[in-house]
Amino acid sequence: MTTTTAPHDTSDGTASPGLVPARAVPTRRVSFEESLQDLPKHFAADGDLVMSHIVASLSAVFPDGEDFFVRSVRRFRSQVVDPELKRQVAGFIGQEAMHGREHRAFNDRLAQLGYPTKRIERFTRRGLALRERIMSDYSNLAATAALEHFTATLAEILLTNEEARRVLGHQAVRDLLLWHALEESEHKAVAFDVYRAVGGSERTRVLTMKFIRLGFVVGMTLQTVATIAADRDAYRDGNLRRSLSRLKDSPWLSKETWLRLKDYDRPDFHPDDHDTTELVPRWREELFGDEGTLVDKLTGTPARQAVG
Repeated sequence: MTTTTAPHDTSDGTASPGLVPARAVPTRRVSFEESLQDLPKHFAADGDLVMSHIVASLSAVFPDGEDFFVRSVRRFRSQVVDPELKRQVAGFIGQEAMHGREHRAFNDRLAQLGYPTKRIERFTRRGLALRERIMSDYSNLAATAALEHFTATLAEILLTNEEARRVLGHQAVRDLLLWHALEESEHKAVAFDVYRAVGGSERTRVLTMKFIRLGFVVGMTLQTVATIAADRDAYRDGNLRRSLSRLKDSPWLSKETWLRLKDYDRPDFHPDDHDTTELVPRWREELFGDEGTLVDKLTGTPARQAVG
């Protein structure tokens, strides 16, 4: 893999020379809105109630979460001196902006179906605005790097595990999340590399992840439980019981997933320790190659550019 010199962080938080891998982070202009119009309420495989609510709850926090990521990285953009990392930052901002837009469209459709996605969006927006007021820019960048490890971990599960794709059910949801997963894999190290390049401390990085790992899991669990409790179908014909029985075997909730999230705490951790150099080109071709399954979702971007 081609590399280029950029300042990286040492254990005491001071900048030192390091290597930033050269990678393409293309911004693809896509639209899934039309394909989401026939989405049923419980869109997961076999009409799975709990999985539908889990996906809806995650999507509800994405738009404002993506906006937060962009703001956190953009505040340090002028301090990035390495030209390769500068290009990756530009791609990161473009990709995250598109993720926010498309998940808002998904959330709009989910709201039509009765999910409280718009209320969750407002709650997330206010919570992140409060965080930005009371926490430092470095802390917010550390939070972004940590949450990017969450999304990269989930992305890799989706791209490598056929069962993880199957349980999503409706084709439009799979398409949306596969596109999102590919781009999360493409830019998985950008926020992390910016954090190191500007001298973010290892102590803050690890402590931030420890807090976020617990807070995110507990918060998303409570949020999903609340949305399920408000769904009348949860009380009909044993729907909830059957759905919960399937959940225990979900690839999303495996021990390996939790260990991958905890790996971030290692002193020498870097997102590229989990190698996706073969996975990314495969899915670029699968989704956006000449005969890619999502080429028809591109809007104004030639397919050859979308491959990156």
